[in-house]
Amino acid sequence: MQFQYTVRTKQGEVQSGIVEANNEQSAIEALQARGLFILNLTFAESGPILARKIKIFQRVRQKDIVGFARQFSTLVGAQVPLLLCLQALAKQATNATLRDVLFEVAGDVEGGMLLSKALANHPKVFSDFFISMIKAGEVSGNLSPTLNYMADYLEKQYYLASRIRGAMMYPAFILGAFIVIAVLMMILVVPKLTAFLTESGQELPFVTKMIIAISGFLSSWWWLLGGLIVAFVIWLRYSLKHNAKVRYLWDAGKLKVPILGKRVFQKLYLTRIAENLSTLITGGISILRALQVTADVVGNVVFQNIIIEAQEEVRVGNQLSASLARHKEIPALVPQIISTGEQTGSMDIVLKKLAEFYTKEIDATVTDLSSLIEPILIVFIGIGVALLVASILMPIYNLGGAM
Repeated sequence: MQFQYTVRTKQGEVQSGIVEANNEQSAIEALQARGLFILNLTFAESGPILARKIKIFQRVRQKDIVGFARQFSTLVGAQVPLLLCLQALAKQATNATLRDVLFEVAGDVEGGMLLSKALANHPKVFSDFFISMIKAGEVSGNLSPTLNYMADYLEKQYYLASRIRGAMMYPAFILGAFIVIAVLMMILVVPKLTAFLTESGQELPFVTKMIIAISGFLSSWWWLLGGLIVAFVIWLRYSLKHNAKVRYLWDAGKLKVPILGKRVFQKLYLTRIAENLSTLITGGISILRALQVTADVVGNVVFQNIIIEAQEEVRVGNQLSASLARHKEIPALVPQIISTGEQTGSMDIVLKKLAEFYTKEIDATVTDLSSLIEPILIVFIGIGVALLVASILMPIYNLGGAM
């Protein structure tokens, strides 16, 4: 059960959030154990229905976590007490969900809980990678540099993902707009011209007949087509989360997409693997644990399976480079560089260099694609418009000439 609370700290600050407990008395005891003075405590589901629905749709974006990690690293590096860091960041958080979570984390830390344990209570907000890095910093006593490594990593990954997403957004918008306009013409404009052409009695070209047939289908069954598309999207989103076979086929298919598969997606996952392992090893985490965390956050089932298999190989005493070299999805360069790191004892350094290499490769590819996409779109849209105009206007023009 969840209870919404409003409390006052020993410093006189008023905080609010949600606490989980079996009953109201347990919730009161949990809050008092943190040294908090309870001002109000209500059953969470007793609030307004609309507010509860809005709460369901609130989520913490990657951008919010990146900003929190950098600010947290800066404050801890400035030797600000941990509890004050969390409270200050919670107050200035613009995301309501993250603000509530940080207040709860601050309350747990004030009650004597380790920071890593407090963060682990919110797995939907903080990844296994994030928690592992915090735990490594606590164990080694070097929380400040560990937070700095983590903030650098999260910023690099966010920049890389944003770079790719930004490059794809323009062509996706243009293509989507063209499809919408074409469908509206098929539904609203073409049927009016179709009646005129049919009454003329002339033999229509094959392309014109095809356009008229498509227009007739869309005019009569647009609702069915729209429903099928929505149902397919819902099914796909559900299957990607709950059906391992569909998720594997989807992730494997991404690696085979022309141009993007090998030049962008594959290098993106390789960058994540190298950057994750480098950051975790630098933070003092064992190679086995680093491989497990990397498998969880790589974001592709194909590479996740490769990393899990490599973890088992390392567990029994084999080299990581030898395990990776057996997979066609891993370029020969990767195991060669990792082998150098294994021999010299500088795995974190060579992995960091490998991540930097692939990041530059992705940047160069995205830049090239951005310059090529616009002329390709212009040609594609021009062909589509020409086909649509020729199939409808040419018969009308021929009819006018015959008259």
